[in-house]
Amino acid sequence: MRLSRRAFLKWIAVLGGTASLPAGLNRLIRRKGVPALVADASSPGRLIHLDHLPDGPDGVALASAAPLPAQPALETSQRRWVMVIDLSRCDGCRACTEACTAMHFVPPGQEWIKVYKMQDNPAAAPYWFPRPCMQCDNPPCVKVCPVSATWKREDGIVIQDTSRCIGCRFCIAACPYSARYFNWVEPPHTPEELSRPYSTDWNYPHVKGVTEKCIFCPGLVKEGKLPACVQACPMGAIYFGDQVEDAVTNSQGETVRFSELVSNNAGYRFMEELGTEPRVYYLPPRKRIYPAPPAESEPAATGGNHP
Repeated sequence: MRLSRRAFLKWIAVLGGTASLPAGLNRLIRRKGVPALVADASSPGRLIHLDHLPDGPDGVALASAAPLPAQPALETSQRRWVMVIDLSRCDGCRACTEACTAMHFVPPGQEWIKVYKMQDNPAAAPYWFPRPCMQCDNPPCVKVCPVSATWKREDGIVIQDTSRCIGCRFCIAACPYSARYFNWVEPPHTPEELSRPYSTDWNYPHVKGVTEKCIFCPGLVKEGKLPACVQACPMGAIYFGDQVEDAVTNSQGETVRFSELVSNNAGYRFMEELGTEPRVYYLPPRKRIYPAPPAESEPAATGGNHP
């Protein structure tokens, strides 16, 4: 069952913020291996498990506050993945976008890491600005998702589970970075894409009616590899690593201390004044090692939120 947005909003209004869900939606989120969580209205900050719950009156599943069984510690619990993008090195080649698209079989019309041409003011030279998902530590998208189809992992990645997504698109409206996309039609498929069983580590095969985004390539990270965008950057402009180990690496094999790279080069986080706590840092486009993009070639975007 897939609820329309109008029907879902009606249920939310009727339930008044309680931890009950319509029976059809409960069946949707009870799929094997996909437990669901909802907020406990009586205890702020606490989540209630919705798996294996009895139905209440009128077939509506009633959540209980029973304690959850102990879960084994994840291997990722000791990691805090972080990305640093050196704008002085980025030449706008879009190799990162192409590698990401090929790696994840990203549907047409989507760019999980999008490269913008930027110009902060008329007196400054334009530069290139790659924008992946910021993997926020205080993610607005997670807060608005009604079925926990997106959540923050212990290793810092904001993951997306399309098998749980109901297509309400609240996360798209909440993301200030425009880093989420929606499959309005059934995406084209290849035999290679369909050969892999669905996993949140890879986020494909893709389906119609769900939201998707950059996920820092957790499948590659588990294999000890850099994300696809990092590997493909010919300029070594993108660094990726573990903040706990204080080390990040780029495609050129340069491994440096994360803290020193950011502090010594005036690193910043995009729109961090919003309180989203992004895990993507930028180094300003100073002392460029390539010619600046021509200002007259196309209209340049201005600083701030991207379209």
